[in-house]
Amino acid sequence: MNHLTRTYTSIFLFVLMLTTAVGHAAEIEKKKQRPKSQPNPAFVEFKDIPSLPRVLLIGDSISIGYTIPVRKLLEGKANVHRPPTNCGPTTRGIAEIDGWLGKGEWDVIHFNWGLHDLKYMGPDGQNRTDPNAPDSRQQVPIDQYKTNLEKLVTRLKQTKAKLIWRTTTPVPPGSQGRVPGDAAKYNAVAKKIMDEHNIEIDDQYAFAMQRLEELQRPGDVHFTPKGSEELAKQAVTKISNALAE
Repeated sequence: MNHLTRTYTSIFLFVLMLTTAVGHAAEIEKKKQRPKSQPNPAFVEFKDIPSLPRVLLIGDSISIGYTIPVRKLLEGKANVHRPPTNCGPTTRGIAEIDGWLGKGEWDVIHFNWGLHDLKYMGPDGQNRTDPNAPDSRQQVPIDQYKTNLEKLVTRLKQTKAKLIWRTTTPVPPGSQGRVPGDAAKYNAVAKKIMDEHNIEIDDQYAFAMQRLEELQRPGDVHFTPKGSEELAKQAVTKISNALAE
C-alpha cells in the first residue's frame, strides 16, 4: 500500500468513526427528549380519605380495566386501591399476597385469579402457546389451582375484611393460548371453595356471557372501555352492598 492510499484510508476511517459518533450522540439526545411513558392510571398510588372505608381490588388485566371506573363510581364513598401490577396466576398470588395486603386494614376485598392459571404455556415458559401442541401445558393445572386458591382464601380471611370473589370472565373463540369453556371449569372449582367459606360471589362470568359481542373484544379475553365500565358497575353493586353491611 503506497503513502497516498494509506492517507485516503486513514481519512475514510476517521470520517466513518466521526459519523458514527455523531449519529450515536444524536440518538442519545433524541431519547432524552422523548416523553416518558405515562404509568397506567390504575397503578398510580391512591391517597386515602381517612373517613372513608378501604376497598382492595385484586386481579388480572380485566380488573386493571375496571379499576378506574370503580374508583369513579365509589368516589366520596370508599378508598379504592389495587396492587400496582397484574396479579397473574394463583402462584404469583401466593408469592406476593402479603405485600399486596400491606399493613393497613381493609373493609372489602374484591378478588380473582383464573385467566392466567388456565392459559397454555410452552415447555420453556413460552407464553400463550397452542393448547393443542403436545408440549403445551396450562400454567396452573386445575387441581393445583384449587390448592392455591384455598391457601389464598385462608390468607385473605385473616384480614377480617368482607371478601367478594369475582368469577373469571369468559374465554372467547380465537383467544390465543386459551380454550373456550375452561373459565367455567375453573369457576366451578372456585365456587365450591367460596361456598365452603361463605364468601360472596360477583358472577361477572355470567354477566359477561349475556353481552359478549357488545362488551368484549373479538377473539380476545379483554374488554372494550365500555365493557370495563359495565364490569365496574357490576363490581360496585357488590362492593356497595358489602360496605352497607
